[in-house]
Amino acid sequence: MTPQPFTVADVMTKKVVAVQPGTEFKEIVTAMERWKVTAVPVIEGEGRVVGVVSEADLLLKEEFHDHRLGLVEQMRRLDATAKAGSRRAEDLMTSPAVTVAPEASLPQAARLMTSHHVKRLPVVGASGTIQGIVSRSDLLKVFLRPDEDLAAEVRRDVVEHLFPLSRHRVDVRVDAGVVTLSGEVRDSALIPLAARLARAVEGVVDVRCELTAQART
Repeated sequence: MTPQPFTVADVMTKKVVAVQPGTEFKEIVTAMERWKVTAVPVIEGEGRVVGVVSEADLLLKEEFHDHRLGLVEQMRRLDATAKAGSRRAEDLMTSPAVTVAPEASLPQAARLMTSHHVKRLPVVGASGTIQGIVSRSDLLKVFLRPDEDLAAEVRRDVVEHLFPLSRHRVDVRVDAGVVTLSGEVRDSALIPLAARLARAVEGVVDVRCELTAQART
């Protein structure tokens, strides 16, 4: 049995600060400041995500406030200059929004954030309606799991599954998220798999595998 991975739905924030396409610039800034967020999804209708307005989108207005661009630079930065002159969410937002499904794994969400250079992702269901939002800090929540919880999961899903006959000879210790497996097992061929499965448990920082093969008599 492979340890059940956490999904985006397990760590996402369900209370979402969002704005409508017609929301004015100052209202967006006020919402970000009030709720201490760096981006807000733009939704319409029954909650369908149509874009995201981030601090970077809003800062363009300040960047071009007293800076006049030459024609070449204006042509090169058409999108940025258009946003700098806009005042409503529908013109400021980045669209289409980069979103993630609630059933996506945490590594999948992390890769999306990295590849698209964003700090948070709206979480949308099959119909495209918003269900939550997941940030970088949310993805790190699994590393706050207590050591005793990690030890219990490793013992249940790894040790007892792989080594049913020699499980009582295996010691599982976890310190600051680092798992140490020690003791003797009957099947030495399964030792690398045990280390790999223990490392796959959500919240495990590293694995030290000190398992040895039981001497044959």
